[in-house]
Amino acid sequence: MGFGSYDESEQERKQSGDGPGDEATVDAHENEHEGEMTFDTGASTDDLVSKLQEMKDDPDADEE
Repeated sequence: MGFGSYDESEQERKQSGDGPGDEATVDAHENEHEGEMTFDTGASTDDLVSKLQEMKDDPDADEE
């Protein structure tokens, strides 16, 4: 098979849409899931706000 033959068959395959990645549509919602997630730290809101303030005030916290 010469280069010209390959080039023609490649062009025909692209035009027919038979190659990989030539799907007509993509389902963007294929992997969506409904539900909820909860996370309980056991700390009160005041504790969390206090910890956040400590982190903001600590100049060495950025080095970690």
